[in-house]
Amino acid sequence: MDIRQKILAAVCGVSLLLVIIELVRRRKLRVEYSWLWILAGLTILVIGMNYGLLQWITNFIGAGFTSSTLFFFGIFFVLALCLQFSVKISKLETQVKNLAQELAVQRPQTQDSRKEAPEGDPGV
Repeated sequence: MDIRQKILAAVCGVSLLLVIIELVRRRKLRVEYSWLWILAGLTILVIGMNYGLLQWITNFIGAGFTSSTLFFFGIFFVLALCLQFSVKISKLETQVKNLAQELAVQRPQTQDSRKEAPEGDPGV
C-alpha cells in the first residue's frame, strides 16, 4: 500500500473520530448513536494503517479483491444504521401513540374544568 493511501486513510479515520467526538460534546449527536460511527472511524484507521489485515480479511471471507471486502463492510455498516434507526423510529412511534392517547383522555377533563371556572376570573 502506498504511503499516500495510508496517510489519506489515517486523516479520514482521525477526522471522522474528531467530528463524532465534537458532535457528542456539543450535544448535536447523542451518545447512543455515536458508538457505530466511532466504530467506523476506528475501523478506517486500523485497516488504513494495516493493509495486510485487509488482505487477510479478504482471503478469509473468500472475496476476490480488497475493494469487494470494503464494499461488503460498507453495505453492512449501512444496514446496521438502518436497523438502528428502525428501532428508534418504532420506539418513537409507540411514544407518540401513547402521548396522543393520554392527551385524548385529558382534553375532555380540561374542557370540563374551563366550563366550571367563573367567567369574571382573570386568572383562567
